[in-house]
Amino acid sequence: METLLPIAARAGALLKARGETVAVAESSIGGLVSAALLAVPGASAYFVGGSVVYTRAARTALLGVPAEALKAAAPASEEMARLLAESARARLGTTWGLGEAGATGPTGNSYGHAAGHGVFAVAGPVARSLTIETGSPDRVANMRAFGVELLTTFVAALEAAPQK
Repeated sequence: METLLPIAARAGALLKARGETVAVAESSIGGLVSAALLAVPGASAYFVGGSVVYTRAARTALLGVPAEALKAAAPASEEMARLLAESARARLGTTWGLGEAGATGPTGNSYGHAAGHGVFAVAGPVARSLTIETGSPDRVANMRAFGVELLTTFVAALEAAPQK
């Protein structure tokens, strides 16, 4: 968590200065990004909500993603991360949405991705998505690395976005 806090603090400061809000949809990182954003004093000014959507059932029930959309997006793909980010943003009516999926380990997932495969997306005034491969089977280390990557990508999007 210590590696996430400085990045979350930067995101929080930018969100507060801009008067913007965020919603988070996390899968394999299990709420680490939401926890980091909420650890920043004054988080109620920008954090609207987050969900751990580890399964298709959760993605449908918590984010309202139709089953057809889930079937159309390849699992653990940037397309899936974008779908999660956009759905979180729409569901909670925020300026920004963050989405994440992947295979944290110690083994790969049933879709053929090796441990350490992570996909991330930011939806909002600036949209971003990316894939990383850590090459590590260490589940906890991958969760931390994925959280850092999602928050870093979010901060870069915030810094690139035009001011209102």
